[in-house]
Amino acid sequence: MADVFRFADDLGPLKVIHVHNPAIGLKGILVVDNVATGPSIGGLRMAMDVSVEECFRLARAMTLKNAAAGLQHGGGKSVLFGDPKMDRRDKERLVRGFACALADEQDYIFGPDMGTDEECMAWVHDEIGRSVGLPAALGGIPLDTIGATGWGVSNVVDVAISHCDFKLAGATLVIQGFGAVGRHAARFLAEKGVVLVGAADSLGAIHDPAGIDLVALSRIKEGGGSVVDYPGG
Repeated sequence: MADVFRFADDLGPLKVIHVHNPAIGLKGILVVDNVATGPSIGGLRMAMDVSVEECFRLARAMTLKNAAAGLQHGGGKSVLFGDPKMDRRDKERLVRGFACALADEQDYIFGPDMGTDEECMAWVHDEIGRSVGLPAALGGIPLDTIGATGWGVSNVVDVAISHCDFKLAGATLVIQGFGAVGRHAARFLAEKGVVLVGAADSLGAIHDPAGIDLVALSRIKEGGGSVVDYPGG
């Protein structure tokens, strides 16, 4: 408990919940940081090395982001310990089990995050009816398809550039984490004249000072490959 309270301040967290079900290998954490403006909303992250501290930092970031956006939602975050690339049936069992364990927590609404996606949110919605980031078939907006988060990154760059003596046209770019967010961020920045010269994912990295074919690299990733499968560089 002392570990939890060292993060506490006047904003939160409101509650920290640990979920453990050894029968299905489930171990997860929910941090509801602040609900002053409404129920907390934040993504479900899945990774082998998540922690209470990481979950709290992410929940606090959601509190601040939702407030800055003027949303009637506070900040929260949840994490699941596990390999996001595990067998689909095992992953579904964990996500559904975690959702059911938190079914009565009306202060939190699930969303997708690193290691989870629209399909995971469909599982949560099927169990407890409380999630966002749903597949288009369930009325959701296909965030990964349109690259919503990458578009946000591109806009943040525009804001930062206005405070710097730096021009985007002709600038070079390296993406660490060329996935659902990184590849779209690279796409939007390339439209502004930025040249992708390096990219990395969980399996390795590539570099080509002459520029990487962004369309070809994106096709490789969309097909389930890695940046290391790119033939150049």
